[in-house]
Amino acid sequence: MEDYSYLLSIALILISTKVLGLFSKKIKLPQVVGALLAGVILGPACLGLIHSTEMLSCLSEVGVIVLMFAAGFETDIKELKRSGKASFLIALIGVLVPLAGGAAVAYFFNDSVDGNKLLQNIFIGIILTATSVSITVETLKEMGKLSTPAGNAILGAAIIDDILGIIALTLVISMADPSVKIGTVLLKILGFFVFTFVAAVGYHYLFKKWTDNSPVKLRRYVVISFAFCLILSYCAEEFFGVADITGAFFAGLAISGTKKADYINKRFDTLSYLLLSPIFFASIGLKVVLPEMNMEIILFTLLITLVAILTKIIGCGLGAKICKYSNKEALQIGVGMVSRGEVALIVANKGEAVGLMSDKFFAPIVIMVVLTTILTPVLLKVVFKDKNGEDSNSPENEPVPAAK
Repeated sequence: MEDYSYLLSIALILISTKVLGLFSKKIKLPQVVGALLAGVILGPACLGLIHSTEMLSCLSEVGVIVLMFAAGFETDIKELKRSGKASFLIALIGVLVPLAGGAAVAYFFNDSVDGNKLLQNIFIGIILTATSVSITVETLKEMGKLSTPAGNAILGAAIIDDILGIIALTLVISMADPSVKIGTVLLKILGFFVFTFVAAVGYHYLFKKWTDNSPVKLRRYVVISFAFCLILSYCAEEFFGVADITGAFFAGLAISGTKKADYINKRFDTLSYLLLSPIFFASIGLKVVLPEMNMEIILFTLLITLVAILTKIIGCGLGAKICKYSNKEALQIGVGMVSRGEVALIVANKGEAVGLMSDKFFAPIVIMVVLTTILTPVLLKVVFKDKNGEDSNSPENEPVPAAK
């Protein structure tokens, strides 16, 4: 007999993310906070009504791909080019500082007796280097701040951060597992950028030529563009070992600046807030499972969370200041890079699988991921406030997970 419980699960997710999203808005918080809390409440950490399943995970992955695809064609390419060098420096310092901070915290709590203790400490630091920009993107869209200088710097830095994190992860794993070759990984990353550049530029000019002479806004533009996004996302993961959301972002960049970009954006907004984004944000909360906590684990959880927040703000903020951003913009960029999200969970799972992370650290890492994910939109709301103290919500930017 077929199981149709997934239908009820999706219905509960949609209703709860909507209700809690509106409640978050009522108390002057970004609505994405409510969507994240909905997953925690419905999941095993609280009520236990819904558990993470393969189908929900797949829908969640499509949801974050759509979110980053939309961020791509809303991005100002000229501004992104201008912030390219700055983004690299922001990402580099924003990786080195959390790496050192995470390794230092692990040093005092890691009681491993095998020869990989140093690598295990470094691996905890690598988890902290991860940045999940999807939460930041959604919050900045809600506030109408995605295309600001700080917003573009965050987008650029997050992409480079992802690449640097992959290199660091592969380097540590190669030290523990000789079958992994760092040279091969670097060649794959280089190949990804060459392949993506050719594909994105080619699609941009073909799409522009196809649509510029057409006054009609046809659905085929949306379908073909989404197919291109999914293909580029698949190629990124399958052939180059780069995050699929990076491929999705570049697919969006290929469409930005064309006459049909706004039309496509509106269609994807509907797809996103109707189904995919609520499932994505709620699925993060569904992964939370509260372990049996002793004082050592509680202390480690608090410290690793505090270090995760401060090292990204300090590291990325320092990089931004070196690149002549104002104090306020530097703080905005640092806060925008705090969220760890699904990226850190993927890295943590990989580390546990190859024996680079103790089982006792996994639950605190999950809690850290959830806390940084929930706190990021709250902090962004604070640092992006105007001088008069009013929030920066833009009426035309209805938040995805709880749109009216």
